[in-house]
Amino acid sequence: MMKRLSYIMLTALMVSSASVSAGVVMGGTRIVYPQHSKEVAFSVSNMESAVPYLIQSWVEGDGQGKNNAAPFIVTPPLFRLDPEQTNTLRIQYTGAPLPTDRESVFWLDIKAIAPKPKESSNELQVNVKSKFKIFYRPDNLKGDAATAWQKITFSRTGKGLKAANPTPYYVSFYRLTVGGHKIEQPGMIGPGETREWPVSASGGVSWSAINDFGAITATHTQPL
Repeated sequence: MMKRLSYIMLTALMVSSASVSAGVVMGGTRIVYPQHSKEVAFSVSNMESAVPYLIQSWVEGDGQGKNNAAPFIVTPPLFRLDPEQTNTLRIQYTGAPLPTDRESVFWLDIKAIAPKPKESSNELQVNVKSKFKIFYRPDNLKGDAATAWQKITFSRTGKGLKAANPTPYYVSFYRLTVGGHKIEQPGMIGPGETREWPVSASGGVSWSAINDFGAITATHTQPL
């Protein structure tokens, strides 16, 4: 008999809440940390009626060599979350120097550890880890984070499509198309950065992004 999975990961990155597992739901999909905040809170809820989870969380760098050491601590880092209960993670900046002229990005990792099934059970234990972006936002940055996605400029290169971000904010693309051709997983473009995608399609470029609240923006179009 095939073993069935008792806990299934639900991917919900583009809605107002996000699931780490079928029973554990987060209060958002991303975190904005203003420079002078003492801490920011992030809720974790267990939607199961009978299953407890062990929740482990930590913050790590961007994985690209820019912010490998994360100057944040999470409390509590490990706790039991009983059925139909909610707890709050508190994320605190340790004060280590970060750029003040642009945003920095880090990742909040949350692991939901399910109870170990009984030996007589045909179920598998599945521990699910999800990552949530933390945007450290210095005070007095130029421009507006809410409209930064509209400032992205696109041009053609020999390799395809090139995007440039002249703002001090990160922009997370939700959808990016060229001449109606969808670019899969367009990702994110950092402050002052450029990115390229191999695209052979012709026509204008259209894009939408994900805002601070995890909602999807309107679509913007630019001729090429």
